[in-house]
Amino acid sequence: MHTVSDEPAYTVAVRALCEFTAKQGDLDLRFTPTPSAQEGVAGHVAVTSRRPAGYQKEISLSETCGALCVRGRADGYDPALNRLEEIKTHRGKLESMPLNHRHLHWAQARVYAHLMCRKLGLEAIEVALVYFDIVDQTESVLVETQTAEALAAHFAAQCERFVAWAKQEMQHGAARDDALKTLAFPHADFRPGQRALAEAVYRSAVSGRCLAAQAPTGIGKTVGTLFPLLKAWPGQRLDKIFFLTAKSAGRQLALDALTTLAARPLRVVELVARDKACEYPDRACHGESCPLARGFYDRLAGARAAALECAQFDRTSVAEVARRHEVCPYYLSQELSRWGDVIVGDYNYYFDTSAMLFALAEANRWRVSVLVDEAHNLVERARAMYSATLDQAAFNAMRRTAPPPLKQALGRVARSWNEITRDQDAANIEYAAHAEPPARLLTALGQAVSLMTETLAGQPDVFTPDTLRFYFDAMHFTRIAERFGSHSLFDITLAGARSSARKRHAVLCLRNVIPAPHLAPRFARAHSVALFSATLTPAHFYADTLGLPESSVRIEVESPFSAEQLDVRAIADLSTRYRDRERSVDRIADLIAAQFFSAEGNYLSFFSSFEYLAQVAAALAARHPSIPCWQQSRAMSEAAQREFLARFVADGRGVGFAVLGGAFGEAIDLPGTRLIGAFVATLGLPQLNPVNQQMKARMHAAFGEGYAYTYLFPGLQKVVQAAGRVIRGPLDRGVLYLLDDRFARADVRRLLPAWWQVKVLRQRDLDESRNPAI
Repeated sequence: MHTVSDEPAYTVAVRALCEFTAKQGDLDLRFTPTPSAQEGVAGHVAVTSRRPAGYQKEISLSETCGALCVRGRADGYDPALNRLEEIKTHRGKLESMPLNHRHLHWAQARVYAHLMCRKLGLEAIEVALVYFDIVDQTESVLVETQTAEALAAHFAAQCERFVAWAKQEMQHGAARDDALKTLAFPHADFRPGQRALAEAVYRSAVSGRCLAAQAPTGIGKTVGTLFPLLKAWPGQRLDKIFFLTAKSAGRQLALDALTTLAARPLRVVELVARDKACEYPDRACHGESCPLARGFYDRLAGARAAALECAQFDRTSVAEVARRHEVCPYYLSQELSRWGDVIVGDYNYYFDTSAMLFALAEANRWRVSVLVDEAHNLVERARAMYSATLDQAAFNAMRRTAPPPLKQALGRVARSWNEITRDQDAANIEYAAHAEPPARLLTALGQAVSLMTETLAGQPDVFTPDTLRFYFDAMHFTRIAERFGSHSLFDITLAGARSSARKRHAVLCLRNVIPAPHLAPRFARAHSVALFSATLTPAHFYADTLGLPESSVRIEVESPFSAEQLDVRAIADLSTRYRDRERSVDRIADLIAAQFFSAEGNYLSFFSSFEYLAQVAAALAARHPSIPCWQQSRAMSEAAQREFLARFVADGRGVGFAVLGGAFGEAIDLPGTRLIGAFVATLGLPQLNPVNQQMKARMHAAFGEGYAYTYLFPGLQKVVQAAGRVIRGPLDRGVLYLLDDRFARADVRRLLPAWWQVKVLRQRDLDESRNPAI
């Protein structure tokens, strides 16, 4: 039923249409995880390469039906058989696939078959679901013959179920765009530096480029990036803005900024981690276990409609709607991501291996602009995303209690594991890096993962938490191994005590060193990207490690702060190197005390480790017991972190001790007299160890600056972030002590903010300043 309408068409992908109209029944993750995108592409290539000459691949199809324009790419068509094929990759036994998955696949295949009949003027066609097992590379083909008339009726029914929603979405889009065109800046004026940042973000959106913006703390970067992007939205015909953060504090700042901007009817969706959203963490994600998974898709429509009545889909409001409609809040928030305008979430939702937002943008051909908050964190976070670890001790413990059907497959993994570590263990070499991961172990892991997938689908309750954890770890390990290259390391670390009766266990790591090859496609996929942080120096380090496009633009927003506001003192005759730390403890304690007594108030002191922190804190308490002090502890809870920060009251007095690069080294705001000074007793350099030395070698081979890329640049980034806690506004004043002789070096000072005027001092200078000659 092809119709033409004067109404503007709402464009929807075939897959998105069917997921809206044809999903039913339980949420069921037992036949998962599905193959990765890379595996899916490889599976499609494997299937189509087996087809005869004349076979057509990736056929673009579209049709307008009333207010809808339905489009997509059919996987394949065989003219000789008059067969339309929809290819689905899977792992595990096909008969374990839930029926509602199969129902959805048939709906998609029939829509594509209808579009093909329209394209070729066919009266009938064969419709085939081709299920391809990525492990054993076999096909299972399900075929039906359909008339063009029946397919047209099916297509019309899907469109009819969606068209009311589409009209609502078009009305929302028009109202949103009208509101954004007249959106006003929410304050009387821009802060110093904020306008320059906003203009750069707007230009990057208009030109469709990537922007790296170094902008100082305290200028309002969150509002200064969101506002111009919202203003650019209508002209650039954006579908989504993704605001990505490294920490939950940044997520809340974005939500608060969007509330301040009051861009109604803009829909804002907050994505939170599954373990924080789950109402039944002890249950499995299927209808036989979790009541919120049972009938999830049957109740989803009501929950979705109710949620869209909210101004903001934050964690609290989504949880409330989910509770009323008895659906899973985590998966409801994922569904709302399809219909939200601004999505606020962690980096991993766009940059990780199986990133949901990236996959949705690809599938729906969304035009997205991405904001990356505190972007200096992306290097380490991305390394973690594209690294994988397997611990032999955990594997051996899991293996002893694994279900009997898995024993043989896990035995092959154990033998392969022992083979690759035998020589290293015999030579008592604790750490060794290798040119590539071992093929035999990867094969054994792949076979074990395949068998575990089948077992999980049929008998999910036989998996203990440890078995399930190994399953996901092994799957991640094999997927990361497929991406292995010069940007990565494979290393083996022997752990545990060595004895004649018991060999040491081995920890295997596929360690990403340079995230650029993985992140570059994500930057390329977006219409525009703006990365912003107070510390994106030096520019080439971030461009090289993150894989920023060559067309990227960089700006450095001039600091609104003056050198008079921050008294920066580098102590040139003090070493905090590991070998000198014991000798430095008392002197640092005295230096902190001297500054405290000369200007009483709240101070933060940063150290390279908890051990070093504790030594100086103990020395300060012993030598100067009248100074109040409090310490960061290991694995500090969020409540304990709040208590730590609560000690920094206006006009208070005392010294907080924290670890550089930890929870209090960035993204905390202590304006005015809540904090008047900081001490940084380290350059923040990563630990000198075999792993980092291997990373240094890789960095040197890639960029020629191995030491700087591995140690110096990441270390000083932490120093500058920590120092940024002192001056937060135009009226703030404070002091900063850089406690190490290396801060006196010109090559180090060049990497510090340009507005700092660093005074290089020695002990005698400090003594003279406190006791000037009469």
